[in-house]
Amino acid sequence: MEVLDIFKDALMITVFVFVMMLLVDFIDTASKRRMTEIMQGGLWRQYTLASFLGSTPGCLGAFMNVSLYVHGIISFGAIVGGMIATSGDEAFVMLTQFPGTALVLFGLLFFLGIFFAWVSDRVIPILGIVPCESCLEHQCEVCVPGEEDTVKGSAIFKPANVIQNVRSLSFTRFLLIALICSFLVLVSVGTLGPIHWNWKRITFIGLSVCSLYIVAVSSEHYLHVHIWDHIIKRHLFRVFLWTFGALFFVHWGLAFWNLDAFIREHMMWVLLIGALIGMVPESGPHLIFVMMYAQGLLPFSVLFTTSFVQDGHGMLPLLSYSIKDSVLIKVFNLVFGLAVGFALFAIGF
Repeated sequence: MEVLDIFKDALMITVFVFVMMLLVDFIDTASKRRMTEIMQGGLWRQYTLASFLGSTPGCLGAFMNVSLYVHGIISFGAIVGGMIATSGDEAFVMLTQFPGTALVLFGLLFFLGIFFAWVSDRVIPILGIVPCESCLEHQCEVCVPGEEDTVKGSAIFKPANVIQNVRSLSFTRFLLIALICSFLVLVSVGTLGPIHWNWKRITFIGLSVCSLYIVAVSSEHYLHVHIWDHIIKRHLFRVFLWTFGALFFVHWGLAFWNLDAFIREHMMWVLLIGALIGMVPESGPHLIFVMMYAQGLLPFSVLFTTSFVQDGHGMLPLLSYSIKDSVLIKVFNLVFGLAVGFALFAIGF
């Protein structure tokens, strides 16, 4: 694989991440964010919905869990379970590299998130751990609705908005439309993505058309705050750099360093290192393990452990609220993740 091929693969993955993040954000906004009302109920409802939010690809679900926890709506165990189910931006990459395995992984993390949420709420009284009390006046830096988002969600995406958006076409909208159309052409002719027509190419084109529609009909507020400032500026460039770096590292390691033999001889240490790297509250480092799994260098247990412990940058907002709670959640996830990960490794996964 040459550098140009690595660049093309990284670009395809990054664009797919952008499209999926856009669709998730679109659904979240258009649904009027009623999740807070739904959360009101028993602990098992909290565990289930927090894990569901965490298992949705990207950071939105994790950010919402943090906001709900900060305001005392969900328990400590519920946010532990939500972070267990969270795979961060790497979830989108896994869907492009091995979609079947990725869905199985997300399902396992979802159910284990519910189980360990219950365990966590049972354990903390025994250990004498007292999580921080909620602070309704405190506002974390999370992805919350802006003024315009408080109106009826569907009004932001009315098809009739296209006429007004074309009349007062902003440079940001023009740039995004041009980039998405260019990507559509490159995928259609086979320059990027699959060389022949297959379900992958059709999927890429279909998702790109959906993103083009969202960019065309969305309000200026949504376009600039949600798409440009949040998804593109805060996520996309970083995702591309880490993806390109991870692909290049795996390619270089296989070609010049006999990476395959080294990993197989030290697999237990690789699993432990993957779990420890998962403690870093950032998307990116985990991509190295995703790419190594995609190349057949790692067993499922290592990928599972790193995915279990890491939560992208979903934990970052909570650090501004309570460092103590953030550390406790990561320690719980590390202990639970290593226990399950080593068990899977021991039985041959």
